[in-house]
Amino acid sequence: MINILFLVICLVTITIGHKDNGMPNGLKEEDLELERQLNILNKSPIKSIHIKSGYIVDCVDINKQPAFDHPLLKNHKLQRKPNFEKNIFQNSSIKPKFILEKFRCPQETVPIRRTTKNDLIQGKLLFNGQNITQNGAINLFARIYLSIAGSPYYGVSGSTSIWNPKVYKGQSSAASLYVRRGGGNDLNKISLGWHAFPELYNDDQTHLFVFWTSGKNGCFNMLCKGFIQVDKSYTFGARISRTSTYGGQIIEAPLQISQDKVGNWWLRVMNKDIGYFPAALFSSLNGAEEVGFGGYTVTPAGTSSPTMGSGHKPDSNFTHATYFRFVNYLDKIGNHFDPKEFMVESYNDAPNCYGITNYENKKRKQGYSLQFGGPGGKCNT
Repeated sequence: MINILFLVICLVTITIGHKDNGMPNGLKEEDLELERQLNILNKSPIKSIHIKSGYIVDCVDINKQPAFDHPLLKNHKLQRKPNFEKNIFQNSSIKPKFILEKFRCPQETVPIRRTTKNDLIQGKLLFNGQNITQNGAINLFARIYLSIAGSPYYGVSGSTSIWNPKVYKGQSSAASLYVRRGGGNDLNKISLGWHAFPELYNDDQTHLFVFWTSGKNGCFNMLCKGFIQVDKSYTFGARISRTSTYGGQIIEAPLQISQDKVGNWWLRVMNKDIGYFPAALFSSLNGAEEVGFGGYTVTPAGTSSPTMGSGHKPDSNFTHATYFRFVNYLDKIGNHFDPKEFMVESYNDAPNCYGITNYENKKRKQGYSLQFGGPGGKCNT
């Protein structure tokens, strides 16, 4: 009887060794890893702000934000403003209306949208360093880009109209400008713009976003260590509270990505320097070999693609289709230039669904400009 009891105890002990509360060891380890990452991303806040649309913004000590835990940034010294050979940041003549949800952090803190476990899981599932999309999804582009023929480029800027395209779960629709070098496992890229992306935010609203990748590393917004925030009133992932109306009021934002003389890539939104990606994060982004402007959509295989931008194709009316205007590229010392004809290429892989029209400098009041977008649908049939 004693021997039988001993055997039962041993079996129970072995079972507990392989499971904990019904959770297999592999899943438990994965869960613990998620908790570890959340502890790194969600620093102890000086102040927390509950945003009306449902998320939380934490005001974190500027010197203790998640980026400083990145192994490549252990000895990085905080840079509070861009370091350029000349003053390239002349504020846009456009006076943008305040379109992001309002909050303000105390001095010496920066706002970071609090990451949930679901945010982290979804962010990892949706991250793909080459396509910014889910595996097996249909990813379509309509863009103007400046090719390697005119490279290297040290920045890109332009003002884009902001819309709220209709998207469903599994879909996304974005407008952005970007810088990139390399491809495949050595792709280095930064994209800045706005998008509607229900799986990332659990809503169908329009959000300010940044995406970066260096090989297999990177993420949307602040869902991984890397970006260093310096502004205390804007944060990536924030909901854009006002968007454009077809034929009516147009909401737009000036955007800029630029590399300073120490190699860091700065992001500027609505005439404010939000922060930067340190040069050390990238394997080969000392000057970009390609920069571009336009839109892209994502939809699960076998489904109709969503609207891009306003949902209307270019028609020369800037209150109809989505646009970028006052488009420039930057040289090494920070001079702004209109794109030159030999640099410019156009790409549209679904012309029956989306359009892209480059007006160059023909619309003088708009500077160098372009329109893009369309209704979506069965795009490859």
